[in-house]
Amino acid sequence: MTIISKIFLAGASRGVGREIAKCLREQNFSVKALLRTEATRAELEAMGIEVVFGDALNMADVENAMLNSESIDTVISTIGGLPKDSTRADYLGNKNLIDTAVKAGVKKFILVSSIGSGNSVVALNSQALETLKPVLIEKEKAEQHLIASGLNYTIVRPGGLKSEPATGNAVFTEDPRIAGTIHRADVAKLVCDCLNAEKANNKILSAIDKNMLFGEAQLEEFTLN
Repeated sequence: MTIISKIFLAGASRGVGREIAKCLREQNFSVKALLRTEATRAELEAMGIEVVFGDALNMADVENAMLNSESIDTVISTIGGLPKDSTRADYLGNKNLIDTAVKAGVKKFILVSSIGSGNSVVALNSQALETLKPVLIEKEKAEQHLIASGLNYTIVRPGGLKSEPATGNAVFTEDPRIAGTIHRADVAKLVCDCLNAEKANNKILSAIDKNMLFGEAQLEEFTLN
């Protein structure tokens, strides 16, 4: 089994990325976080996370952050954008991270995407699909670029995200028809569980809370053990 030690985290300033940062430090991983602004620097450094500044949309920034340091084992990316953003990081930012990870020889790349991307488009109703379509197109492009990169990867597609405390009921499934909601802290725990799990290698996994499913589809869990 490959033991992961040094992790490069993009997206740590908010949302799922912030929860992943907390989870990684609780498990005593060494973490370097890429930030665009000073806003969350103090909080992350207080957690023992090394902070480096740069924009994932700028390849020079990414290379400077990832290549000019000690060896990085794994890259985790939760970056994306908001529907109002003129230039979204969902594809281009992740493409820069993936391409640099190849140059850096990292052992694993974990990409946090979304249910509705790729073949999981069948999980969404027409209204949700229409609202999220521009975002999902970019996320699918990032997924495909990662798969084609040759890196050992895990793609995690969470359902609808909530910021409430973890429930402990979050699970993975490979069934692209499954949709539901999940708390961000539970997504973080699942992502951290993937780090040293061989069964997660080169998998695309939907992440949902088994008690918050949509529809009538039968849930078949994917376990990492």
